[in-house]
Amino acid sequence: MNRAILHVDMDAFYASVEQRDNPELQGKPVIIGAAGNERGVVAAASYEARKFGVHSAMPSRTAYKLCPHGIFVYPNMRKYGEVSRQIMVILEGFTPLLEQVSVDEAFLDVTGSLWKFGDAATIAARIKLEIKSKTGLTASVGVAPNKFLAKLASDLKKPDGLAVITEEDKVPILAPLPVSKIWGVGKVSEERLHQLGIRTIGDLQEFPLEDLRRQLGNMADHLHALAHGRDERPVETDGESKSIGSENTFDVDTSDLDEIKRCLLEQCEEVGSSLRQEKVAARTVQLKLRYSDFTTLTRRRTLVKPTQDEMTLYEVACQLLAHENIEGKFIRLIGVSGSNFVVPEVQTDLFEQQDEKRTRLTRAVDELRGKLGKGAIKRGASIK
Repeated sequence: MNRAILHVDMDAFYASVEQRDNPELQGKPVIIGAAGNERGVVAAASYEARKFGVHSAMPSRTAYKLCPHGIFVYPNMRKYGEVSRQIMVILEGFTPLLEQVSVDEAFLDVTGSLWKFGDAATIAARIKLEIKSKTGLTASVGVAPNKFLAKLASDLKKPDGLAVITEEDKVPILAPLPVSKIWGVGKVSEERLHQLGIRTIGDLQEFPLEDLRRQLGNMADHLHALAHGRDERPVETDGESKSIGSENTFDVDTSDLDEIKRCLLEQCEEVGSSLRQEKVAARTVQLKLRYSDFTTLTRRRTLVKPTQDEMTLYEVACQLLAHENIEGKFIRLIGVSGSNFVVPEVQTDLFEQQDEKRTRLTRAVDELRGKLGKGAIKRGASIK
């Protein structure tokens, strides 16, 4: 029996929420992110703004040049998170096999739900209708026998679309699409494929596998399988959050190491507080850096002992930072995150004797921040 996989992708999610809540924004180019005259990036853009070339991750100043009449709105992540939870509750009503990929998209394996709700396309239509009814928002849904094809299908008829790719029609549907549509094909690998004369997925379907292996090594079999619509990955249901993080774009690119570390400490405080609030400990700490030329890198370390302590996060983040030798280099953005979550044990970080004083202080600070706001208390410790 073929699997029945759905990919649900909300349409211009952040912007659509703002347009829903403010009728004056409906039908207008809405850009979620920093103001057009500020440093920062676009978090999302309405379809009206996308017509002018505005897209997420674009610098806000570039977005302003492309769409000077656009309406810039600062993101309200708390509100978006609440709407996301509403949507995930709706999806859980159709199957327990739910993989939330981000705040506005998820995979569902509805194979075991067909007897109850009808075929996969019927389930997709019901999901769209229920999301619209309960949140006032539209979603695009892709239906297919695997995750790769379901995600591809969800993008075929956006916005407010529903597309089905079957085992019988998957190869001809894939053939005319550019190879960049294949998962794992970025700019570098796309250029490498172009050098081999492979520009469409159809070109890749016809390229001899042995020749592909000689040219691309281990990557060849993965690309060959996806080009023919084969993807055996299951819908993963482990955990709701993939990571908890914080990042900041500096008003002016900076090479001031003290300023960079002060920002990093504040981010670690925020991440640590969120980890404790979520009652999880992170086994992996990740540092993100973006230089003034927009070169971006991430570095991570997996800990022997999971943590939800901000100073442990800070110490590890500083070690990762030191390895990059950034002295004299100008930094545009810095971020830190925790991932690979586990449930904290009684002994983890919080109750070891040597950390007991720090634990009591951390709890007291969490309580005060909860009452007075996140920015009410700052650490006075010197920056290492």
